[in-house]
Amino acid sequence: MALFDDIVEGFGSSWVSSVLVGIGVALVAPIVVPALAVGIRPLAKAVIKGGMMVYDKGAEVLAETGEQLSDLVAEARSDLDATATAAAEAAASAATDGNSIV
Repeated sequence: MALFDDIVEGFGSSWVSSVLVGIGVALVAPIVVPALAVGIRPLAKAVIKGGMMVYDKGAEVLAETGEQLSDLVAEARSDLDATATAAAEAAASAATDGNSIV
């Protein structure tokens, strides 16, 4: 290691170490990249499958929520219609009771 330090110090600039790192990466990359690609492919596939499952479940939950909301709106509309009908009948009944001619 001291030999390497002496070589680097002898040149006195940081570009030498950068070049050496670049050469090392260029020599190791053809071996490391395919090995990483083989290991990363199943991981990427699992992540994609997980994302698809989350999307499908989210769509299902959203559809169920929309259906429940639609049911609540229909119930509220029915209640309003029933209340309006009862009020109209009460008003009609009050109007006919006060104006009855015998």
